[in-house]
Amino acid sequence: MTYFGFLAIFVGIPLVIVWAINFADERNNRELPKTLQTWNPWVVIWGHVLVAVVYTTPWDNYLVATRVWWYDPNLVTGIVFGWVPLEEYTFFVLQTLLVGITMIIVLRRWQVPTMFVSNNGLRLHATLIVGIIWIASIALLVFNVEAGTYFGLEMGWALLPIMLQLAFGADILWHYRKPVLTVLIGFALYLSAADTLAIASGTWTIDPAQSFNIFLPGGLPIEELVFFFLTCTLVTFGVTLVLAEASQERAMPVLKFRLLR
Repeated sequence: MTYFGFLAIFVGIPLVIVWAINFADERNNRELPKTLQTWNPWVVIWGHVLVAVVYTTPWDNYLVATRVWWYDPNLVTGIVFGWVPLEEYTFFVLQTLLVGITMIIVLRRWQVPTMFVSNNGLRLHATLIVGIIWIASIALLVFNVEAGTYFGLEMGWALLPIMLQLAFGADILWHYRKPVLTVLIGFALYLSAADTLAIASGTWTIDPAQSFNIFLPGGLPIEELVFFFLTCTLVTFGVTLVLAEASQERAMPVLKFRLLR
């Protein structure tokens, strides 16, 4: 299975479906709940695409350069930017679009309680818990635990922005937890299942020396499941926080203070 073949089947087809649903929603004037009507959804989604490409590019290039994972050169176009093939950059864009658009579709249909109660304790504790996990993950790299290389790199890369998201709005995310978790878990499991087929067909390979060699049914390395949970978390958390009215109210005092200075 070529890399573009994988993208076309497992990302492209679902993306066309959700794009069509979203188009129908817009034609029928189906709106987001009032508490999520702060930004144009397309501005939010494409903003996340830009951030995904910029933030992921150096990290993914490092993974390929250090042979944490590699791709079969016979199954890609041969167009490479840095160490990473064009198909990988395309994956950044398509996955973010797929998860982001689906998040909008689900939020339009979910009956979320309108009453939001701020909870600073939840923000603090959630950030501390993730911070401890982040430190433990970085320790795998600092102490050169070779089998923990991939896990340490993906957790070290993803948990920093997730900590920022939680520090700013863990309570907001909790308010929208049902739609967020539905999209997050659904796509993390779906993309992991698709990844299982890609690895089995040799489209890409994870270095066994730099992973824990813990495999899920079908032979999927545990790190790949973690990767998709992390990336889906970044997108679902980000889209929800940017759209939420509570986020705008929370950010405004900070922005006003900075402008006054």
